[in-house]
Amino acid sequence: MTKAQSFVTLTYLIETVGHPEKLAAKIASDQSTGTFVAVPGETEELKNRVAARVVALRPLPPLAVPSFPSAEAGPFNRAEADIAFPFEAIGTDLAALMTIAIGGVYSIKGFTGIRIIDMKLPEEFGRAWPGPQFGIPGTRRLTGVAGRPIIGTIIKPALGLRPPETAALVKDVIEADVDFVKDDEKLMSPVYSPLEARVKAIMPTILEREQKTGRKVMYAWGISATDPDEMMRNHDIVVKHGGNCAVININSIGFGAFAFLRRRSALVLHAHRNGWDILTRHPGLGMDFRVWQQFWRLLGVDQFQINGIRVKYWEPDESFVSSFKALAAPLFDAKDCPLPVAGSGQWGGQAPETYEKTGRTLDLMYLCGGGIVSHPGGAGAGVRAVRQAWEAAVAGIPLETYAKDHKELAQSIATFSGGKGA
Repeated sequence: MTKAQSFVTLTYLIETVGHPEKLAAKIASDQSTGTFVAVPGETEELKNRVAARVVALRPLPPLAVPSFPSAEAGPFNRAEADIAFPFEAIGTDLAALMTIAIGGVYSIKGFTGIRIIDMKLPEEFGRAWPGPQFGIPGTRRLTGVAGRPIIGTIIKPALGLRPPETAALVKDVIEADVDFVKDDEKLMSPVYSPLEARVKAIMPTILEREQKTGRKVMYAWGISATDPDEMMRNHDIVVKHGGNCAVININSIGFGAFAFLRRRSALVLHAHRNGWDILTRHPGLGMDFRVWQQFWRLLGVDQFQINGIRVKYWEPDESFVSSFKALAAPLFDAKDCPLPVAGSGQWGGQAPETYEKTGRTLDLMYLCGGGIVSHPGGAGAGVRAVRQAWEAAVAGIPLETYAKDHKELAQSIATFSGGKGA
């Protein structure tokens, strides 16, 4: 490797009954030159320019039981392999990068487990892609929220109400001074609640509230569509009526459609990582969030949903904390950090632990669905309860103590402390 070259470095967690170093070399070969043997027309100089290389191999303690079932006998040897791919063989195209990262890797014989756990990119990627248009500072400016987390809620039921009922629910929460409301990711434009009808029913309430208070509630509208042109038409409906945010199901629309949208967008882009669990739930397969999120940050995600503490799904708290830290770490510049969004079964009860485990930062969105709209005092009381919980968390006051003088928080504890905040 010469100093003049740039490299993309991918780190793979390898598990095998054989020798990890041999399989690491196999990955490097298959994902670059594609063969160990020379082919007609191939020169040694060209091969050296494009060939990936294993630059480090760190053995790990072996496992007695494999991550992935195998007919072969153990023990199951593990190692972390850093593989450097010449930048000039990939360029800055993200489809090319993803193909190099995964390609035929999971098809290689001999693995009982393989997972991409890290990725380091040269600065050329930061110059090639736009990154967030709004990010943390833009979200704070548009919501008018400073010095505390942005408190949000989600329209429930997930597949939505009709536009008039949705507008009534939104009016309740914005009158309680919620900062952010979003369509559930499953709600886009069903026949009983078309996007344009929802926008026309809800935006007047948001704009009227802005006239009274000087602060505009951010509403993330579900505009995702397979056809990028249709998605842009949805985008334009939101912009025309005064909206400023959209929720995008990033795995459903893909890199190309998101890039198309980002280049033309006037909206804050709130990413829902729907289906991400397919990539990561098995500990011996797939890829870590800290790898996957880099693609979407380069493309221009402004807000990134990452579950939270004590969620209703499979993900452990440590995974949330790791995801949060990944988003908080600049790729190339502090401006490329999106706003982390904690969600999934959240209510005020997780606020103290969220505050501590994220390094006592206030730069996050705290998103509650049932934890707000299912509050026994109504959605407005649910908003106040979450605000009170965060006040207590930041002040270092136990929730039960703070709840003695805050009725909404006391009701929230009585209702959701058994884990029913979803």
